[in-house]
Formats: sequence, C-alpha cells, structure tokens
Amino acid sequence: MPEEIEVDTDKLREAIDEEIEKESASLLRLIALTTAFFAALAALGSLLAGGTINEALALKTEATQKQAQASDQWAYYQAKGIKAAIVETQKQLLASDGKSAPPDLDKTIQRYADEQKAAGAQAQELEKVRDQKDDEANELIHRHHFYAYSVAMLQISIALGAVAALTRKRPVWWGSSALGLLGALLCLGTWAAG
Repeated sequence: MPEEIEVDTDKLREAIDEEIEKESASLLRLIALTTAFFAALAALGSLLAGGTINEALALKTEATQKQAQASDQWAYYQAKGIKAAIVETQKQLLASDGKSAPPDLDKTIQRYADEQKAAGAQAQELEKVRDQKDDEANELIHRHHFYAYSVAMLQISIALGAVAALTRKRPVWWGSSALGLLGALLCLGTWAAG
C-alpha cells in the first residue's frame, strides 16, 4: 500500500487566513473611507439644512411684520374714510338746515380722501412685500426638506457601513455606498439648485 501523502494543513490554513485577513483589511479600509466621506457630507447637509430653515424663519418673521404694518395702514385707511364720511354728513346737515358749509369742509373731505388713497396704496405695497418674503421663505423650507432627506439617507448609509464593517459583507457595503451616493447627489443637487 502506498504511503499516504502528508500535506501540511497548518501552513495551508495560515496562508488562507492571511489572504482572508488581507481581503478583509482592504474591505474595512474601503468601508472606513466611504463612511468618513458620507459623514462629512452629512455634516455639510445638516449645516445647509439648518441655515436654510433659519433663513426661512427670519423671512417668515419679516412677512409677519409686513402684515402687521399693512393691517395698520388698512386701519388708518378706514379711519380716514370714517372721518371723511363724518365731515360729509356735517356738510349735508348744515345744507339741510339751510346753512352754508364753511369752505374748509370740502378741503378737509378732499384731504381725508387723499390720505385714505395714500394709506391704501401703502398697505397694498406692504402686502406685496409680505407675499414676496413669504414666497422666499416657502422656497427655503422646500429646499430644507431636500437637505433633511439627504442627511437621513447619509446617516442610514453610515449605519449600513458599520454593519458592513462588523459583518464584513460586501453586499451590505454596496447598499451603504449606493444609499450614500443618492444622499450625496440629493444634497449637492439641492445646493446647486439654490
């Protein structure tokens, strides 16, 4: 009977383990690099999201101030209309009693009408500015949502990267990278559109 061929399995096992370790270290480096890149983009996206929502809130505050100023102008408009009506009524009462109205009453009625017209125009201008500020704020809020979505995608990508590092599974890392790239594209696209 032929003598059995002796194979040194210990050396073979060590060689296999070394190759696995080399491949695993390479995968871990890739995971670490992509995760760090996505973490940096997530930080940038968070910063941009915070900036846009703060700017939107400031614009909403300005719009509210303009609305208050416009309301004041409309109240002034109404007051001038009431005053003009009172003076007109005085003039009619004097005429009904057969008395002549003082000449300054017509001037007063005209002054109130002019002031009322100016107050109405100013109120409309304030409302126009209010609407512009509100539209700008709404656009920023819309942009903020896209930044928030991109940050969420990047954070999930980072979490998947941690799972990929722990399990050393390439498909998990691919999923992490794909989701991270989508988040990165959404963040950068939103920034470019702004």
